[in-house]
Amino acid sequence: MGRITQLKPLSDISTPEINLAITRSVVSLADNQRIMVVGNSAGQLVEFDFSSQNSTSEKAKSEKPTSRPFESGHSSYVTGVGSTKGGIVSVGYDRKMIWWDPLERTVLREIVAHDKWIRRIAVSPDGTTIATVADDMHCKLWNAISGELMFVLDDHQPVTPHHYPSMLYAVAFSASGEQLATGDKVGHIAIWETQTGRKLGELESPGMYTWDPKARRHSIGGIRSLAFSHSGSSIAVGGIGAIGNVDHLDGPARVEIFDWQQAKSLVQLSDTAMKGLVEQLHFSNDDSQLITAGGDNNGFITIYDLATNKIDVQAKAHQHLHGMIVDEASQRLYAAHHGKVSMWELQDQPVA
Repeated sequence: MGRITQLKPLSDISTPEINLAITRSVVSLADNQRIMVVGNSAGQLVEFDFSSQNSTSEKAKSEKPTSRPFESGHSSYVTGVGSTKGGIVSVGYDRKMIWWDPLERTVLREIVAHDKWIRRIAVSPDGTTIATVADDMHCKLWNAISGELMFVLDDHQPVTPHHYPSMLYAVAFSASGEQLATGDKVGHIAIWETQTGRKLGELESPGMYTWDPKARRHSIGGIRSLAFSHSGSSIAVGGIGAIGNVDHLDGPARVEIFDWQQAKSLVQLSDTAMKGLVEQLHFSNDDSQLITAGGDNNGFITIYDLATNKIDVQAKAHQHLHGMIVDEASQRLYAAHHGKVSMWELQDQPVA
C-alpha cells in the first residue's frame, strides 16, 4: 500500500440507532475482513456483513450490507466493542463487560466491570488483554480469555480544576502491546507498562479542555482518542480545541502528537473547516500519514501528511462518526455513525 490519496465511499446501511463502536468479527480470518460488529445506543450489538461489497462482481457490489442482531445483553448505550481471543467483548453505560460467541451471537459471560459509565475498550494486538476506562477514573486490565482482573491503573483525578466531575474517555495499546495510554477530560495522558501496571510517564494536552465561566459554568472537550505510531515512539492525541459555544461542538478538530518517551509535544494540528471531536485515530502502516475521524453534527474523515503536517485527504462522512476500523492492508475503512454504518475505499498512489 502506498500513500492514501483518495477516500471513496463504497457502501453504507442506515439504522435508527446511534452507532457508537465498531470492531472486526472473530468468526474466521477471512470473515474478519468483511464482517463488522457494531455497538449502539439501543444497548444492542449488531453484525454487519460487507462481503458483497468486497466482491469482484458488480451486481454483488450493488447490494446493501446485511445485518443480524446479537441477543440481548446490555441495558444502555454500548460504548465499546473489541475482538479478542475469548470472543467479541463489549462495554457500556450499564457498567457491564460482556463476552459474546461471534458465531451464535449469544452471551458467554458478563460482569459488572466498573462503578460508573464505561467509556471505551481497547484490546492488545495479540488479543489476550483487554483495557477498559470509565467515569470512576480507573483503567482496568483484564485477561481476555478468563475474564480475570489483572491490574487497576490509577492516575487520573476525579474532578476538574473547576471542581466538576472529570471523565476518563480514551485508552489505546501500542503496536507491540507493551505500553498502554489513557486520556481524560482535562487533557492529562498517562503511559503504562502493560506487563507490570507500572506508570512510565505522563503528558499534558490542556488545549483539549474548554471551561466556560460565564454563560453556563460548564466544561467540555477532553481527550477522546489515542493512537501509538507503529514505531512506538510517538503517540497521537485527539479531541477538540477551544469551543466558542459550549452548548454545541463549535470548536476545531484538534490533534496533538508527542514523543512520549521525551514528554515532548511534536506538533499540534487544528482544523476549522470540519469541526468537532476527533473520536478516532489511526497511523498508516509506515507512519507517514494519520487518519482522523469524528464530527459535530456532521462527520468527517481527515488524513494528515506527517512530513508536512498538512491535510492530504478530507471527506464529509454523514453524521457524527463515533467508531472506525481500518483493515490491515489499509485498503478499507469501516465506520460507525449516527444512524449509519459505512465502508470506504482508501485509494493509494504507489511510493516512488
